[in-house]
Amino acid sequence: MNQETRGAETQQPHECLQSRRQVATAARIVVKVGSSSLTSVAGGISEDALEQLVGVLAQRRLAGTEIILVSSGAISAGLLPLGLARRPKDLATQQAAASVGQGLLMAHYNKAFTSHGVTASQVLLTAEDLTRRHQYVNAHRALERLLNLGVVPIVNENDTVATHEIRFGDNDRLAALVAHLVKADALVLLSDVDSLYDGPPAQGATRISQVNSPEDLAGIVIGSAGKAGVGTGGMATKVQAAMIAAETGIPALVTSTSQAAAALAGEDVGTWFGINGNKRPVRMLWLAHLADIRGRLVLDDGAVRAVSDRHKSLLPAGITAVTGDFDAGDAVELSDAHGTVFAHGLVNYRHSDLPQMLGRSTKDLAKDMGRGFERAVVHVDDLVLLNVPATA
Repeated sequence: MNQETRGAETQQPHECLQSRRQVATAARIVVKVGSSSLTSVAGGISEDALEQLVGVLAQRRLAGTEIILVSSGAISAGLLPLGLARRPKDLATQQAAASVGQGLLMAHYNKAFTSHGVTASQVLLTAEDLTRRHQYVNAHRALERLLNLGVVPIVNENDTVATHEIRFGDNDRLAALVAHLVKADALVLLSDVDSLYDGPPAQGATRISQVNSPEDLAGIVIGSAGKAGVGTGGMATKVQAAMIAAETGIPALVTSTSQAAAALAGEDVGTWFGINGNKRPVRMLWLAHLADIRGRLVLDDGAVRAVSDRHKSLLPAGITAVTGDFDAGDAVELSDAHGTVFAHGLVNYRHSDLPQMLGRSTKDLAKDMGRGFERAVVHVDDLVLLNVPATA
């Protein structure tokens, strides 16, 4: 059976799914699995856990659905061969573990997928690959071609070369950006927790079946990384990744790896994050959720209204204070006079340049300091709004 025939009974790609039931017929799905789901008690990769997951994904691939797997586990896989008892904290040792573990992880995946007659491939990405136009286009083209050839791309952050400043930080958020990159119909985030709860499950908490907006999670305390210490994420990063996807038109499901088959079958498992926004450029997703924020600009009420309500560039006349140590091109946060951060932007000046510019018009600055000071502090094309505060 050729690829076109296998996919004939699925939806056309890029339709917006309205409920978890439609995952059963989705044409393109990004699945993310965490380190804790792939690691054995003795350390290293759990072959049984990996093979069970691959069995579920391979079956769906052979049924016609395009699957992109975002897999953690490279650093964890490298711990045992290097004689490390736990995940290292320093970047250099993390990179060394990733270098050793990535090949081991892919060897297991290739063996498992091949046993089902499915071809898998390795795709390593850095934040720059998804935030710079040229690399973004290349990544998109490569993944599309792999999917067209019936391959299951296995994506991971390129931990061996990534630095603290340009890292995604965890594969949950990477998965959300990959879902955006390939225009997936849905994002499924798998871990060792079966759902989001309104409190500690051991204390009788109630499962949260569906989230339609951030307001649905008001007052709920969401946990961080688990006790195993082999991953960087936790429920908090999964919720953030699910919200990133949902806010850009891609629904997400958060559940456990043991529920993977049920999740892909559209059954009532996990927590479903319904779409509540439209797709926007991946560069803006990075700026809103992943950029390394190096400082803060405090705005007066007029500037807050200009930026948030009228979508204008930020001019020096509306800035009242500057904090942080940043260069031109760095990401900064914008806040109102009460300290409420409502936007992120890429600043056009060094932190040391700005104090002498505050409260002044660009015309006066150009006259006194030169034409180079006539531009906006943050251009509207380099600015993304977060939660906009009310202004008087």
